[in-house]
Amino acid sequence: MTMKIVHICSELAPVAKIGGLADVVFGLAKTFSEQGIDVEVLLPKYDCLDYSSLKNLRVEKRDLWSYEGFQRINNTLWAAELGTIKVLLLETHHPKLYFSRGKIYGCEDDISRFIYFSRAALEALFKSEKWPDILHLHDWPTALGAVLCKDMYSALGMKHLRTLFTIHNILHQGQCSPFDLSQAGLLGESYLYPNKMQDPISPHLINLLKGGMLYADAVTTVSPTYQQEIATVEGGYGLDKEVRAIAPKLTGILNGIDLATWDPETDVHLVKKFSIRSYDTKEQIEKILEAKRENRKFIQMHLKLGASQAPLVTCISRLVPQKGPELIKECLLRTLELGGQFVLLGSQPPKDLEEIFIKLRQDLHHDPNVAIWLDQDETLAHLLYAASDILIVPSIFEPCGLTQMIALRYGTIPLVRETGGLADTIFDIDTSSASLDKRNGFTFKHPDVSGIRWALDRAIKYKTTQPERWIELMQHGFNADFSWKHSAQQYLELYQKLTPSKEPV
Repeated sequence: MTMKIVHICSELAPVAKIGGLADVVFGLAKTFSEQGIDVEVLLPKYDCLDYSSLKNLRVEKRDLWSYEGFQRINNTLWAAELGTIKVLLLETHHPKLYFSRGKIYGCEDDISRFIYFSRAALEALFKSEKWPDILHLHDWPTALGAVLCKDMYSALGMKHLRTLFTIHNILHQGQCSPFDLSQAGLLGESYLYPNKMQDPISPHLINLLKGGMLYADAVTTVSPTYQQEIATVEGGYGLDKEVRAIAPKLTGILNGIDLATWDPETDVHLVKKFSIRSYDTKEQIEKILEAKRENRKFIQMHLKLGASQAPLVTCISRLVPQKGPELIKECLLRTLELGGQFVLLGSQPPKDLEEIFIKLRQDLHHDPNVAIWLDQDETLAHLLYAASDILIVPSIFEPCGLTQMIALRYGTIPLVRETGGLADTIFDIDTSSASLDKRNGFTFKHPDVSGIRWALDRAIKYKTTQPERWIELMQHGFNADFSWKHSAQQYLELYQKLTPSKEPV
């Protein structure tokens, strides 16, 4: 018999994307579906979905009833295709319009919204014609699925169903009251125990992420180094003890990137495309450098920057505390001191950070070597990857990180802090113990001003004084394989371990 996998999640690129979680679900589902494995992705039918990449949108099931407390609520299940992936969209006819808010997260009742979705999603699968073998759950919004499987749906006949829970970011844990949990049909108070879902910091609260960790049959996180970090007091954000307790069933698997989306040879957003299939001869490298210059000229015109040939340093990031906004600001100012150009594409800043960077933009508005863009802009992001010399990722912590892998595909050298997946993918040209052919960027250890200055000064010096070494760095980046191939193989082995009687195809 063949294996069936269903992802239950809050995001899916490019349909509903906020962060890397969306890319990971898409990358995994695409890789397995292209291998002929039966994969579905189930997420809420938000009113802000991007339908442009979905085909054959249709109603799969009407009158799909679920529950919130003692209230019986109707839902409609839609289906569509995203390439080879079958996508299921749960539309709820809830009186509070849970998924008709114009946004994915950021509502005061996010806990209620996703607890409701978790129960309704399980109900939809329970009433489907073919039950899945593996339920793959992602972060706190769908962590409750593991608890519902064990304590509710197993008794209803779904005993064979196995759950895999992926921690993308342990900082966000979904703390809620026992009453909130009771709304899903579970006895909330009965989970207020250390070996169940009791929050370790606030013992009167339920912790949904902890529930996913303890109740899932297997748990993954998104890089080997992050797996180690979340087992520490500093990196576990209150759940380090639980992380250590589940060590036998926890695996750190590095995320991949979708090479079809991030390919400078076919990237529709670029002014001048270039191939990285061959990059050994002088002529081939010169073609790549010429294309990068053309994209840079367009960026300079588009953002009203000066027509400088100085190093172009960029940051493409959500502007949140995790991403090191103080270090981003420091790097921007230091780049200008060193005669370079700097572009910040920063999205989703909280009010206080938005005000800081708006003021910085005002203070520097006469400077032709800096542009600060506080919005999400997919086209600009692609162009910046292609145009830049250096991409900075100075995160305080970074579970995996995708931008550094993408940058290498476009001949842009990452400058990163040694944390999480950044430490697993970027190896310093000077200080790394990795073999010379694996060294592909610049790193710094401590998240402070002296650390990032030290790395930036070295990067700009290499760029301006050692062009041959710079080209070697680019070539090492082109050599790296960050496709989903290796990661997917590790996930497949986990799936097979959970369902030994099933064949993948």
